[in-house]
Amino acid sequence: MQRFGCLRICRRLLRSSCEGSANPPCRSYSPDCGSFGLLFDIDGVLVRGGTPIPAAKRVFRNLVDRRGQYKVPVVFVTNAGNCMRQAKAEHLSHLLEVEVSPDQVMLSHSPLRAFSQFHKKHVLVSGQGPVEDVAHNLGFEDIVTIDTLREAYPVLDVVDQSRRPKDSIPPTRGLRPIEAVVLFGEPIRWETNLQLIVDVLLTNGDPDRPWSTAQHPHIPVLACNMDLLWMAEAKNPRFGHGMFLVCLENMYQKVTGRELKYEALIGKPSVVTYNYAELLIRQQAEKLGWSGPVKRLYAIGDNPMSDVYGANLYDQYLQAHRHAKAQRRTDGGGGAEVGGAADGSEVELPEGCSSILVCTGVYSRDQQEAPSDAFHGHRDFRFDPGLLRPSFVVHDVKEALELVFQREGRPLE
Repeated sequence: MQRFGCLRICRRLLRSSCEGSANPPCRSYSPDCGSFGLLFDIDGVLVRGGTPIPAAKRVFRNLVDRRGQYKVPVVFVTNAGNCMRQAKAEHLSHLLEVEVSPDQVMLSHSPLRAFSQFHKKHVLVSGQGPVEDVAHNLGFEDIVTIDTLREAYPVLDVVDQSRRPKDSIPPTRGLRPIEAVVLFGEPIRWETNLQLIVDVLLTNGDPDRPWSTAQHPHIPVLACNMDLLWMAEAKNPRFGHGMFLVCLENMYQKVTGRELKYEALIGKPSVVTYNYAELLIRQQAEKLGWSGPVKRLYAIGDNPMSDVYGANLYDQYLQAHRHAKAQRRTDGGGGAEVGGAADGSEVELPEGCSSILVCTGVYSRDQQEAPSDAFHGHRDFRFDPGLLRPSFVVHDVKEALELVFQREGRPLE
């Protein structure tokens, strides 16, 4: 299991401030029927690959007023992590034809901002896209990429014979020992990344040394995005970073006889991810001029294992804290929630989080039921079949929003 306490991260996130939080509130809309926020998955809900789902474009026009301001707090929560928030916001703005700001976007790696104890360490980063820029943006200062590592140690990456050294072996350019590994998302060359990451773990961060299976516990590993599958333009789901993690875990155990341990697992369905998303929702509500707390969250997704499981797990977390708060009041201990705002005031968490499953992505009503023992979640997450049951099942995001606004007593127009 994760060695870094989830509760400590939640407290840190609840006390932190995010990019864009200093923007002045925009009081274009005042709720009069209670308050709620919307958490949207992206792939399979709003887009398929680079193609927007038609219902998404139509319905999003109804979520903004004539000035383009959102009527309710909206945050896009995706397990993708191969880009910067600014780039994802611009991409969504183009596809949905409404303005999406970076502080409305939460990528799988966004909570790593709170892991400041690793920011000054010499970290190896794995993934694709601008991984160095992403890592620097999150606060990491001393970064080495897989490509830099393979160039420094030319004889490590030899599966592809066309990439092997020709004629003579180049000299090794030693690097300082790596102190942690950060896995942002699935790489392009799985064999290269799997080999070099195992090399680093079995040599205490110095792949120029011989392997030592006795080197345990290994240096810290932080992983983002546990999605086994995700939905693009193809008719069937594609392998995600969760599948890469399965490969890495099994390779490490096959070689060492021990389990690979994670310092943290981030991204849906982790509670840390939803705590961070709730913080962004709260900031969106402040910009809208809402004075009261956001009472209800609706999480709209297409993947039962990440979106539904995660939203239900977070709802379970919220109910546990409501119960604890009530118990403290009964015992005369006050009703403070976990953590607090940046100014030291108490934070009132939502009453609950409802999961809404759409049928335009990984999940389809037409698909055959998977065997009961086919658990697609990460091995470190306890499997609770009840958490796979969504609060609601609808056809697409349009039906999802119609359902939400009907429940909230407001027209979607």
